[in-house]
Amino acid sequence: MIFQSINPNDQSLVAEHEVMTDKQVQQALDKAEHAFTSWKTTSFTHRADLMHKVAAVLREKKEYYARLITSEMGKVLKESLGEVEKSAGNCDYYAENAERFLGEEPIASEAHRSSIVFDPMGCVFAIMPWNFPFWQVLRYSAKALMAGNVTLLKHAPNVCGCSKAIAEAFEEAGFPEGVFQSVIVDVPQVEGIIAANIVQGITFTGSEKAGAAVGALAGKHIKKSVLELGGSDAFIVLEDADVTKAAEVAVRSRMLNAGQACNVAKRFIAVKPVANDFLHEIEQKIKGLVQGDPLEGATDLGPLARIDLAENLGQQLDRSITSGAQALIHGSQHDCHVSPSLLTGVKPGQPAFDEETFGPLAAVIEVDNEAEAIKMANHHRYGLDATLWTKDLDKAAHIARRLEAGGVFVNTMVRSDSRFPFGGVKKSGYGRELSAYGLKEFVNIKALVIDE
Repeated sequence: MIFQSINPNDQSLVAEHEVMTDKQVQQALDKAEHAFTSWKTTSFTHRADLMHKVAAVLREKKEYYARLITSEMGKVLKESLGEVEKSAGNCDYYAENAERFLGEEPIASEAHRSSIVFDPMGCVFAIMPWNFPFWQVLRYSAKALMAGNVTLLKHAPNVCGCSKAIAEAFEEAGFPEGVFQSVIVDVPQVEGIIAANIVQGITFTGSEKAGAAVGALAGKHIKKSVLELGGSDAFIVLEDADVTKAAEVAVRSRMLNAGQACNVAKRFIAVKPVANDFLHEIEQKIKGLVQGDPLEGATDLGPLARIDLAENLGQQLDRSITSGAQALIHGSQHDCHVSPSLLTGVKPGQPAFDEETFGPLAAVIEVDNEAEAIKMANHHRYGLDATLWTKDLDKAAHIARRLEAGGVFVNTMVRSDSRFPFGGVKKSGYGRELSAYGLKEFVNIKALVIDE
C-alpha cells in the first residue's frame, strides 16, 4: 500500500510513501523497547543537550522544513516558517525546564523520608494530524522524551514527508536509535501497536470520531491516553470592547492556516450594541485578504489541505444558509482553494454553529446581553478555548471562570504556548499538552515512602 502526498495548491504529486509491513512494525516496537532500557536511565542534562540540538537542527533547516510543510498540506510559507521556529522553541523550553518540573516532591509524613517521584513509563504512541505537521509532533515529543520515554509517531498519510524529516532531525541531533521513530502505518495496524507491552501511553490529536475510536482502543488495552479533539471556539465581544482590535484579531484567528485549526475562533458572539460595528469591521478585513499561491510572500490565505475538506466546508456553508443563516460574504471553491465566507444570523441547529467548520468560514451570532453571550458560548458539545473582549478586567476574570473551556484568553488571540496547559473539556477531549501539566501526563507518578 502506498500513501500519496499531493500538493494542495496545484494537485501535483509531491511524494509516495510505502506503508510498513506488520513485520517492520514489530521491528520498530522491538527497537523502541530496546532503546527504552537505556534511555530511561540517562540524565536530564544529557537529554537536554540532545533536545537543544534538535532545536538547532530545526532552525538551521527552517526554510527546507517550511517548504516541505507548504508543499504537503498547503500552509502559507510565512506560517510554515513560524511553525518550525515555534517547534524549536518548544524543544528548548522542555530542555530547560523538564528537570525542574519532574523534580522529587517532598511530602510531610511520619516516615523517615516520603516524597513523590516521576518515572518514565515506556513508549508513547502518537497519532498526529496534518494541520500543524511539525508543531503537533514537537509539542508532544519534546516533553515525552525529556521525561525519559521513547516514542513512535504515526503521522497523517498526506504529511509522511514531514514525519520522516522530523525523525531525521532527531537522528541528526544524536538521539539513539529507537528513541524517536516515524512509522508509516495504516489504520488497521493501530490496535496492534497500542496493544504492545512497550506502549504505555497514547496521544491523539484529530477529529472527535477518530479520537473516540482511539480512546476506546486505549481503554480496551488499559493504556493511558490524551485526546485533543474538535473545537468550535467562542469569541465573545461585549459592549465595552475595543471593536476594531477585536475584529482584527477575530479575522487573524479565523483565517490562520486557512481556518484549519481546532483552537481558532469559529463562533463570534457579539452583544447588540456593538454587533453591527463588529460585523462591518470583520467584513472589511476579510475582503482585504490575499488568496493564492502559499509560496508567495503576499498571500494571506492558501488552499485547504485536501479537496474532500474543501467540499465538506462548502456543504456546511450551504446547509447553514438553507437552515436560516445569511451569507454576507459567500465563499467559492476551486479545487482546494476556498475563498472566505462570512455568515450572520447563525443560531444553534445550523452546521455553522453546531459543527466544527475546518476552513475559512466565520459565523457571527448576535445576542442581547452578557448573560446570553455566556450561555451561547457554553451551548456546544466542544470546549477547547474561548476568547473574551471587554475593558472591564475584573468582570473578565469572573466571566472566564464561567466559560466551559480548557483555556480563556481575554483581549488577545488564543494560542498554544509551551508555558500553559493546552486541551479541552466535553467532546474536545481530555488530558493536557504543554506546561508542567502536559509533561506529567505520561510519567509514573510514584509514591516513595522510606521508614527506618
